[in-house]
Amino acid sequence: MNEKIKIEDKFRKKINLLKEHNKNYFVNDNPKISDAEYDEIKKELLDLEKKYPFLKKINSVSKIVGALSPKKFKKIKHLKPMLSLSNAFDKNDMEDFIKKINNFLNTKNKNLELFCEPKIDGISATLIYEKGILTKGLSRGDGITGEDILENLKTINSIPKKIFSQKVPRLIEIRCEIFIGKNDFEKIKSKFANPRNAAGGSLRQKDPRETSKIPLRYFAYGFGAIEPMQFSSQSNFLKQIKQWGFSINPLSESINGIKEIENQHQKIDKLRSSLDYDIDGLVYKVNDLNLQKRLGNTSNAPRWAIAYKFSAEKAVTKIKDISIQVGRTGAITPVAKVQPVTVGGVVVSNATLHNEEEIKRKDIRIGDVILIQRAGDVIPQVVSVDTSKRKKESKKFKFPTKCLCGSITIKEFSKSTKKEDTVRRCLKGYDCKYIAREKLKHIVSKEAFNIEGLGKKVIDQFFDLNFITEPADIFTLDYSKIRKLEGWGDLSIDNLKNAIFKSKNISLEKFIFSIGIRHIGQENAKILAAFFISSKDFSQIFDRKSREQILKNLIELDGIGETQVDAINNFFSIEKNIKITRNLINQLSIKNYTIKNKDGKFSNKKIMFTGGFQKMSRSEAKSIAENNGGKVLGSMSRKLDILIVGDSKPTRKKIDQAKEFKIKIITESEWNKILDS
Repeated sequence: MNEKIKIEDKFRKKINLLKEHNKNYFVNDNPKISDAEYDEIKKELLDLEKKYPFLKKINSVSKIVGALSPKKFKKIKHLKPMLSLSNAFDKNDMEDFIKKINNFLNTKNKNLELFCEPKIDGISATLIYEKGILTKGLSRGDGITGEDILENLKTINSIPKKIFSQKVPRLIEIRCEIFIGKNDFEKIKSKFANPRNAAGGSLRQKDPRETSKIPLRYFAYGFGAIEPMQFSSQSNFLKQIKQWGFSINPLSESINGIKEIENQHQKIDKLRSSLDYDIDGLVYKVNDLNLQKRLGNTSNAPRWAIAYKFSAEKAVTKIKDISIQVGRTGAITPVAKVQPVTVGGVVVSNATLHNEEEIKRKDIRIGDVILIQRAGDVIPQVVSVDTSKRKKESKKFKFPTKCLCGSITIKEFSKSTKKEDTVRRCLKGYDCKYIAREKLKHIVSKEAFNIEGLGKKVIDQFFDLNFITEPADIFTLDYSKIRKLEGWGDLSIDNLKNAIFKSKNISLEKFIFSIGIRHIGQENAKILAAFFISSKDFSQIFDRKSREQILKNLIELDGIGETQVDAINNFFSIEKNIKITRNLINQLSIKNYTIKNKDGKFSNKKIMFTGGFQKMSRSEAKSIAENNGGKVLGSMSRKLDILIVGDSKPTRKKIDQAKEFKIKIITESEWNKILDS
């Protein structure tokens, strides 16, 4: 067999393997390998195609887009969103979590009672009972909308189909985690990649009889909607539903203070290998449900709960090379290219080195044997270097002082830490082609414009061909040029057209997040959208004089600090950023922000606070005003409707100006009466 035939044979086998895994994932809901392993197969095929162009005559990887899955289940909106949890990885993270809660509730130095539960590595689902009867069962979905998997959930015999109690609320939504025990998985492991995939695939079987063959179990851990509410604490809720016949985790318990948090974390970490189910951490919740309600949520996570992850999984490998990557904010990040190794069930070939200081501190060099770890499903990091296996000719890594574009990089001074930043940055913005490319990848991402068919690899291709150099170009693509490219036919072009056209209608908060201002994440973008309401008002920030006034008001918003305000100012101080943002706005239909509570106590009112409050923090007061339809301002304006004056050290100048402008002034006690009414 000659070399060409060997290569073709290898290529055909890999192509068939890829198609098989596509079928397992898209049709059978039964992936047998991890995402990283799948990507590795696809990368190998693409490398072969690139190296041997004659292989494209056999088949092209770019034309294999997966196996289409029928829409099996009806989509139903959750009664209350199923939010994700923020993560903590060490004692400092947990101390920060408690500090933020105390600051928000204005209860400094107070030990809050927390309720601790093991975090099951399973599939989230929600059970809805009306008058005690199980009427709906939904998957988590995207957190807002889930799939109707009631019949499959009913195959889990331990889930009550009816709650036999006179005390059951008229409507109650029980949140639970579905899983397969380790011992049970051993009997079926030949069919699935891991227990979690087995549980997920089983719940999405079209025929419930197939689901019933899988030994699924569950633990109930929380609730969504309850009408009427009759519980006072998380522990009280779990105790009651246990009496109703629901399974709850026996390792759950109430704790107080950081010492007990650490003790419990270490205790369960030591126990986890002996448990018959997989857990990857502990969830800590404020036990008092009234305090949970006060704390509320950010856009994607509750303020009153956090997942404290267990120690990371580790593996030994070798650094083949160190490369430099440029992020969308100009951050210069070193990445170790390592010999592929399995860490926690995932094959990895890259490990982050964080920054220049990290490389110096750990003396990391090309050729080193290293210990790497994965924590919280993020890109692995280098823990340590085994210097005993280092070659004599090894040389220290010299970190480049220039960006890949050739521009000098700098370390900025941080106002919050009062120190020089550890990260080097290129400040050329869109004038750096590497930054511009990454900004475009951010804009088309799922969290931003979510343009299917315009992924990272396509952006790379279109950017190199000058089809897209700035965001607005996405909406003025010349499809006749794309049609000439390998792998682009009428169907794929029509799909891309439709996806781009669909993305033109975007919410204001997603638009603000998508333009990629440093330090402005999804939660910040939502806060800003609630302030600006419309893209027209947002565009006023382009004008320097208007921007000065706007920034004074932004600093007063709960969730927007000096760091964010400086980042916004820096971004729009660059004329090119203004031009690019304006060009993008001209291509879009940006939906106005919808006020959360049109019928709230402060609906459509512009509110300002001065002075400290006795019963709550300023952050909570602002959050209450916003949740009741109000818009909080930070500087005095004739457009202001209400000035709320706290009892502790209010600003006299603001009160005098309010009187001069004939603005309504209310005291802290009057504020409390309004809230109680």
